[in-house]
Amino acid sequence: MPETTPDTQKTEHPYPRHWEADVVASDGGIVHLRPILPGDAEALLAFHSKLSDRTRYLRYFGPYPRISPRDLERFTVVDHRTRVAFLALLGDEIVAVGRYEGLTAGGGAAAQDGAGTDKPVTSAEVAFVVRDDHQSRGLGSILLEHLAAAARENGLSRFEAEVLVENHAMVRVFREAGYQVKRAFAEGVLHLEFDIDPTEKSIAVRYAREQAAEARSVANLLHPSSVAVIGASADETKIGHAVLLNLLRAGFTGPVYPVNPDARSVRGVRAYPSVIDIPDEVDLAVVAVPAANIDEVMDSCLAKGVKVLVVISSGFADAGDDGGTVAERRLVAEARAHGMRVVGPNALGVANPDPAVRLNATLAPQLPGSGRTGFFCQSGALGSAILANARSRGLGLSSFVSAGNRADVSGNDLMQYWQTDPNTDQVLLYLETFGNPRKFARVARRLARTKPVIAVKSGRHTGPLPSLASVAASIDESSVQALFEQSGVIRVQTLPQMFDTALLIAHQPLPRGRRVAVVGNSTAVNLLVLDGLLDEGLELAGDPVDVGTQASPEAFAAAVRSTLAGARDRAPLPTGPVAPSGPAGAAPPGPGAATVDPGTAPAESVAPDAPPTGDAPPGEAPPGDAPAGDARPDPGPDALIAVFVPPVAVAGHAHAHALRDAAEGAGIPVIAVFLAAEGIPAELSVRTADGTPGRGSVPSFASPERATSALGRVSRYAEWRNTPVGEFVVPDGIDTERARCLIASFGPDRLHALTDDEAVELLACYGLPVVTFRLAKGVADTLAAADEVGYPVVLKATDDQWRHRGDFVGVRLDLGSPEAVRVAHAELARITGSEDVYVQRMAPKGTSCKVEVVDDPSFGSLIAFGLSGMATELLDDRAYRVLPVSTADAARLVRAPRAAPLLTGYRGSEPVDTAALEDVVLRVGRLTEDLPQIRSLSLDPVLASPEGAFVTGARVTVGPVPDRRDAGPRRLR
Repeated sequence: MPETTPDTQKTEHPYPRHWEADVVASDGGIVHLRPILPGDAEALLAFHSKLSDRTRYLRYFGPYPRISPRDLERFTVVDHRTRVAFLALLGDEIVAVGRYEGLTAGGGAAAQDGAGTDKPVTSAEVAFVVRDDHQSRGLGSILLEHLAAAARENGLSRFEAEVLVENHAMVRVFREAGYQVKRAFAEGVLHLEFDIDPTEKSIAVRYAREQAAEARSVANLLHPSSVAVIGASADETKIGHAVLLNLLRAGFTGPVYPVNPDARSVRGVRAYPSVIDIPDEVDLAVVAVPAANIDEVMDSCLAKGVKVLVVISSGFADAGDDGGTVAERRLVAEARAHGMRVVGPNALGVANPDPAVRLNATLAPQLPGSGRTGFFCQSGALGSAILANARSRGLGLSSFVSAGNRADVSGNDLMQYWQTDPNTDQVLLYLETFGNPRKFARVARRLARTKPVIAVKSGRHTGPLPSLASVAASIDESSVQALFEQSGVIRVQTLPQMFDTALLIAHQPLPRGRRVAVVGNSTAVNLLVLDGLLDEGLELAGDPVDVGTQASPEAFAAAVRSTLAGARDRAPLPTGPVAPSGPAGAAPPGPGAATVDPGTAPAESVAPDAPPTGDAPPGEAPPGDAPAGDARPDPGPDALIAVFVPPVAVAGHAHAHALRDAAEGAGIPVIAVFLAAEGIPAELSVRTADGTPGRGSVPSFASPERATSALGRVSRYAEWRNTPVGEFVVPDGIDTERARCLIASFGPDRLHALTDDEAVELLACYGLPVVTFRLAKGVADTLAAADEVGYPVVLKATDDQWRHRGDFVGVRLDLGSPEAVRVAHAELARITGSEDVYVQRMAPKGTSCKVEVVDDPSFGSLIAFGLSGMATELLDDRAYRVLPVSTADAARLVRAPRAAPLLTGYRGSEPVDTAALEDVVLRVGRLTEDLPQIRSLSLDPVLASPEGAFVTGARVTVGPVPDRRDAGPRRLR
């Protein structure tokens, strides 16, 4: 049969190119998924011939030694609608096949093109088979996810399957997918049926498998058993020389293979002409050859079966031309097609200082010592300086990755790895862009619940690219900060701030509250510390203790011990993974938090983004002051700042030793302001076996402002981590199917602003009724509309420029009689020049609020909330949250604007029903999640009163579904 390409295949439904995907298998390797084509017939025969007799029997319920021509055509010629098939490919070889065949309402098989029957096709029979040498890689669950997504897109809602009882692996795939499966047994065959709409459990299973697979792929990168340096050179000016030298100096625990066709050895190590000539397996290849030679290198690495490439070379997308971008995409596509992952191009490299690995595959000659901090840096140019800074500050690293152009491996992948890495307690990120911002928000939120995430995001003032500016509203910097806070990310503005914060977290426990004690030998500096604490929203725990400029080390230490006395009995908050309540040794809850068989789902799954609650671990008091009834009158401070200004002729070494000893076992963070000393000085360090600073070391800051700023950031993070995450609920009274039918009837293949009636009908599907209104033309029609909706009424101009002005010139309120309506209509007609008005029933008087959905180019759809009015618009007093929103997110959102006290009884006013406002936010969030066609939505105003929250105005725009790369089955970007 002649080969058929996606562009030449003739079917009623065109080839769905958007179904193609690169997916990480459970062993960390990559497989490429795509729909089957008629031209795949020969490859399918070859695939079938490599299946064992046992695998064929389990799949086809009999020997089935060869595929007949008739079956071959039926298998390869599909319509991509009622009959769909996916291939899992490694290079040009098929390693797995999954398919579904539509069933009519009566249970019979549908015709290939859906013709020949009037019965609707709403369900399908699903089956898949995996080549024996690729089984136990989780390919069955991957195929099931993608088949279910394709079926839902085609309007199907249910899968059925026939499986031999002895086919335990396939039964497990269905059982552990997270769907509600019905089973029937007859004559050794299990008949399975299940709805394929995503469930809370199926989404959790998907995320857990994604986390385990992506973590494994990064583990392959950071724990290689062998490394090849392609482009290794004896020329000290070449980057290939630097990488090889750094690998050898670090003492990598595995073999290192230089690859240089023109040398027998490099730096005394035998060299090979090509990576193919290396006699042993190669896990990691560092590529340091010009971009023009990358194709030849790729061919040899693909033939060798290298697992991961680290491309140091530049000249790809970083060159700023289309040719470099095309070459970069081709590099990644070829690598993924053969199961490899790529770091770079234009990367500084990767490092793992663990003594069991000692990997330094970077251009940096010296690394920080081994520690418990993971570091992802997007910039190769800054990487060396960042590593040198970490080393000078005494911050040890568990692993380091500089991704350069970030063509494949990204910060999201590293966060997935660090989630369960036992050697990592905190994560540092230097980001220039977000590859998949929705996934970043989801993964960071889960990770930050157990391990602090500190991020620098460059480009804070550049705004969106011109090509994106027309697509989304501009989200200002304070709003972006709120987005990081929602995910628990500690956002800092500069690299020094990052290291200040990281040092505090790395060596001291998290604070349990906001009360900070100050002990120092300088009244002036103590006052600066106090100012800094107040600026950060922290509280002073008692008056600052001034020991005097001439205080001896012993007196200084005694004052510190005395101040800490009330805190020593309280256990500190952990900085590493939170210990869950439950059986000893149980893994923390949350998708991906547990160590599971890579090819299977965990036995128990939880809702997506549902990490442990913020309740204090058993036996620990909640943060803040002691609970009511505590016998201690003073629970002690939650943190302590020790200030030392060296007097003339006093170096301060003895005072530093005394402070370190006094702080031992304090149970709360203790930090120092030893002027002109920063990082972890030797005198303040608690040394580990390898001589690096360990837990209990006291970080020192060169100024009070830096000390209080770092403590403020860490305190806010500790509060966030101890705040319950809330529930991701589906509010009552939602009719999703009706809403989807409405959206389909609007035909949103282009941006379309809904009419008033359309918007009202859509919002009603989500329990968001708009207060009754009518559009009236002329005074007679207005009076009739007032009678219809019922007095008292409101008259509003139809043009937004009048209706939403801060002085309410286009609105007339509380009209209780026909005469009042007649007068108000005449006034509005005179002002606006139009006799058309909205007539709306008067809602209970309350505070005007605004709930919006905006589509941001960095973070996707956001919910914005603020109070209505000119001051709010002028000051941009809005708060934002990333979707999805939990009950806790909704509660924080309506209380986040600076004007929010007006809702909760400011100056004796009656508090509004904030629970009703939170319900509006949750319903809007659910609507936007369920209907990705919603491009913008504005409920303005929402009148919040003690009686509830009443929507009195709404605007909705629908359009083509934007890129939601985190909303479907697993796939790499």
